[in-house]
Amino acid sequence: MWKTLIVDDERLARSELKRLLQAHPNIEIVAEADSADSARDILAAQPDIALVFLDIQMPGCTGLELAAELRPNLFFVFCTAFDSYALDAFALNALDYLVKPIVPQRLAQSLSRLPAAPAGVSDTSQQSYLPDHHGLLLKFGENSRIVRLSEISRFESVGNHSAVYTPYGKSFVLSSLSRIEQRLDPQQFFKASRADIIRISAITALEPGLAAGSMLAILQDGQQIDVSRRQVQQLKTLFGGF
Repeated sequence: MWKTLIVDDERLARSELKRLLQAHPNIEIVAEADSADSARDILAAQPDIALVFLDIQMPGCTGLELAAELRPNLFFVFCTAFDSYALDAFALNALDYLVKPIVPQRLAQSLSRLPAAPAGVSDTSQQSYLPDHHGLLLKFGENSRIVRLSEISRFESVGNHSAVYTPYGKSFVLSSLSRIEQRLDPQQFFKASRADIIRISAITALEPGLAAGSMLAILQDGQQIDVSRRQVQQLKTLFGGF
């Protein structure tokens, strides 16, 4: 069962979503919240909640802002009367983006994207990792495109955002580096420092860094990434011999 929280400041909207979810026996609605503050309290008190339906336009704190704070193993779906927030929603790795009034078929499509069971219910130690074919909707200037995770060479912490380096240029997502790290397979990505996560297969060379004991990871596109002294040995082990 997916223990589920509905967050919407409109009572009628919550009631309608509850009605639609009754058709899905694997969904158990355990709580409702009419604000981000209330949602935070519920999530703190009920750590077994695994799925959240979020309205976007709410007083005080928007659903987008709340989603950026959610723990990494939570799945969330945005439900809103506006379609203008879709890019921001998918930049936050939302499971889906539903426009009100919600169509039952679209809701079913969203739920079909969930794993077989929530993390913790079965052996899902790697269930929360995004697969390499997962697409992120990223913005490049005035244009947007879907970029596969396999195409991304680096994530860099930039304040409250993270820069994403791709063959098409640099983009940004409204998510912290630590949150991104929780969704990346450590077999594919390596945390070089507090500021950088790099794709292992993109590394072409390792060179001594400026600081004693540090190193530079040289990527295929020529980027030179500082590897903290703390991470150097672990990186060398990844490229160890027989």
